[in-house]
Order: sequence, then C-alpha cells, then structure tokens
Amino acid sequence: MGFFERILAFFRPGNNPEALKKKRLRQLVKALGQNKYGKFYRAKSEELEPALAAFFLDLYKFAAPARVFLAHAAQSARLKQMVMDVFLDDDLKALEERLSAGSIQERAAAVPAEDLAASVRRDLASFMGAFDITRLSRVDNCYDTIISLVNFVGFDFFLVLKKFDPAMSERSPGYQPKFRPVRAAELKEKLKDFIEYSAAVEVDRDWKIALEVLKLYKDGMEILNPGQWAKLIRLLKDISRVRILEQIVQHAEKNPLWQSAPRPPDEQIAGVILDAKKAEVEEALNKVQNDKRNAQIEELAKTIFGAAEVVRLENYTGDAGEVFYKKHFAGFTKVAGLNYLKAFLIDFFKREISELCNLFLVRGQWLSNTFSQPMSNAFHELTDLLDQLAAFDDSLADKGEHGSRLRQALSKADRDKGQARYVTIILDSVNNRAQRMINTASRGFAATGKCFKSLIEDFPRKPPELIMNWRELESASISEMDMPLVKRLAASHERIYRFTQLLQFFIEPVDEEAD
Repeated sequence: MGFFERILAFFRPGNNPEALKKKRLRQLVKALGQNKYGKFYRAKSEELEPALAAFFLDLYKFAAPARVFLAHAAQSARLKQMVMDVFLDDDLKALEERLSAGSIQERAAAVPAEDLAASVRRDLASFMGAFDITRLSRVDNCYDTIISLVNFVGFDFFLVLKKFDPAMSERSPGYQPKFRPVRAAELKEKLKDFIEYSAAVEVDRDWKIALEVLKLYKDGMEILNPGQWAKLIRLLKDISRVRILEQIVQHAEKNPLWQSAPRPPDEQIAGVILDAKKAEVEEALNKVQNDKRNAQIEELAKTIFGAAEVVRLENYTGDAGEVFYKKHFAGFTKVAGLNYLKAFLIDFFKREISELCNLFLVRGQWLSNTFSQPMSNAFHELTDLLDQLAAFDDSLADKGEHGSRLRQALSKADRDKGQARYVTIILDSVNNRAQRMINTASRGFAATGKCFKSLIEDFPRKPPELIMNWRELESASISEMDMPLVKRLAASHERIYRFTQLLQFFIEPVDEEAD
C-alpha cells in the first residue's frame, strides 16, 4: 500500500476513532428505538421518559416498606448469626449450646479446669470440623443473597422519582404523581447505581431460605411477599437482559463502550463467625481458669493473712499504676504477688520464722555444715529481700529514682514518642525487678520449709541425725515463746507451705532484656 492509499485508509470510518464512535452512537440510537423498553428514553432530546418513572414508582411501592424494616440489617451481628444457625442441624445446635460461655461456666462448677478445657476443645474441634466447603458456601451465599436484597431496597427510589415530579412527597401516600421528562444527565449516576444493585438480585439465588431468615430476623414479620418478589426479580432480569438502562447511560455519556461493573456481595461471614466462636470459647475457658485461680488465691490469702487482699507497699500499688494504664501503658503488673510477699516477710518471716532460723543457725549444734548451709543461705537471701523490697518501693515515690523519671516522661508521652518508649522501658524494668523478687522469695521459702520439715522429722530420732543439742534448743525456745519448739516448727512450716503455694500463682519467667 502506497503513501496516499494509507492516508485515504486513515480517513475511512473503520480507522477513524471519532468516526467509529459516531457510527456506534447511531447504532445505539437504533437499538434504543428497537428495545422493548424503548419508551423509557427519548434519544433525540436525551430525556428519561415518564414511563421510566412509572417503572421506578412500582419498585418504590414494593421496596419502601422493606427498606424501613431492613435499615440496619447490613450491620446486624444478630442477622449474621441467624443465617449461620439456619444451616445447623439439631446435633450442631446442641454442640453450639455446649460451647456457649454460660454452658462452659455451668460445667466448670462440676468439672476440674483441666478436664473441662480438654472436653470443651474436643467439642470445638467437632463443631468447626462440621463446616466443610459446602456448608461454608451455603452460609456465605445465603447472607450475600440477603445483602443483595438489602442493597436493592435501600436504593433511593424516591430521589429518582422526585426528579420526575418535584411536588412528590414521601408523607403523602395517596398523592397521584405527575411525571415529566428529565434530562438523562441528571440521573445517569443514579442509573449506574441501580444497574449495579439490580444486577446482584439474581434469579438463581435461594430466595426461599433468605426470606425465611429475614422473617425470623423480624420476629415472624414477612418482609416481602415471596410471589411478588419472584415476579419482580424476573422483571429485573428481563430489564438487564435487553440492556435498556445500560444503553441509556451509554447514550447520555456519549460513550457507546461504557459497561457496568456489578459488584455482587461477597461477605464470607461463615469463617468470621467461626473465628469469633473460637475466640469466645477460649475467652470463656480463660475466665473459668482465672476465676478458679482467683478463688484459690483468695482462699490461701485468707488462711495466711486473714484477708483476700493485702496492701503493704506504698508506691507499687494498683492505684499508683492506674495512671499509666489509663494512658495505655502496662502499669504495675506484679502488685498482688509483691504485696503478699512484703506482708509475709513483715508479719511472719521477720518475727517467728526469723527467730527460729536464728535459734538453729546460732545455737544449734549441727552434725554437719552440709545440713545447715541450705537454711543459712535461704535465711540470708530472704533477709536481704526485705531491704531490697523497701528500697524498691521507695524508688517509686514521687522523688524516688524511678518515680520521678516515670512521672516526668509520662507528662510528655502524649506528644513525644521517645518519652513514651522511655516510660515503657522503665515500667518493664520495674516489673521485671518485682518478678525477680517474687521468684527469689519462692525459692527461699521453699528451701526454708524443706529445712523445717527435716528438723521436725529429726526431733524424735534416737540418736538425731541433724541437731545434737535438741534439749538446749527446747529450753531456749520455751523461754522466748511459751510453746514447745517442735510445735513452733510445725506451725511455721505449715504457714510457709501455704505461702509457697500462694506464690506459685505469681511465678513467671523473668524477661532478661528488660533489665
């Protein structure tokens, strides 16, 4: 092909984009005239006709009541759960009930926590396993069907109608509208929305189940007449098939290539609900375990101290830590355990237990230092702990080393991320130090309790294997406390045993990086 031939070919309609567009627009006008719903639009004046308004009026009359009832359906967690429940058989419903927080709480009263957790997790595995791909798809498809209906009835039909008759009012049901033609450019965006929403209302969806769920959702009230809805869906499908609304938008925009891009609902609620159920079960089990843990702690604390809650520290307290917690910092996380520790050190160790340790370590004639060394080590470690605890608490006072730094950094934390990190670092270090003292005390009292037990067992032996001068120690003990030495040992051993049980609830690994 020569140069001039190529130039001539360029100007032929098939190769000229503008000419091709005009040709397609002419074809579009012809298609609009031949469309069975062509009375909806006058291409010559680019106006939407009253016939289209009449079509939207029929839809409005049908959809308006449902729109009121379904106003918040798309945000309803209850509706999602009801969709899920429709696809549960009786066995799964019973299993779901066993997995409810209330049921788990009831079972906890009669079953040990470990056995309960194992049983509940078996039930949960069975429940989750029942949701294969088929059941999951049916749940999701049912909900998507409902949402497609919610979106459709939520379309603002009245705004469209008001364009055709500005005098029309929603609060005048008996009003007879007087529709007039409307420029298509004024409503083309609304037509695009309607095309999208109506396309999602598909004939082959399971509308029977969807409408049954909605009836349950509205406590037995029928949202839509199933027969009328089926007819309307067929009408919408026919409108979509002949593409009349799409052709109107194409002509109004002078873009014969425009196509709608329907976005059918794809919520996939089944997996979300199952994840929520799993989290609910774990939370219920944690609550049961925490409740039992707290009950055991309270019982032991009352036995030891005469009260469930003990506050002996002045600065490392729950109230003092609240100011940090309110600003989303961890606060003081070891308060209960450390307060119990200080109370026991002051009320019992500093007095009776310390006296007994001193009696045996100073006046006792041990057959071997090997036997006395564990008691000596534990005694000195616990004695040092008293001083460490006091210094630790003082450091958190307003003018203390940690207290002053924490308060200064906290005052700037809202506007300075560096100061916020500094607060976190100090709190981590403080809480880590508190945990170290709890762990140290647990080991020290366990060792002391073991030594006291060995001494109690040694007393009746003939000859003794640990202490050679029992009579001398008995005499010294009675002169100080009007109670036989072995009874004193037994009473202190019992108290130490209970306290080490209490401390076990507060033992945790220490974060080496926090120091």
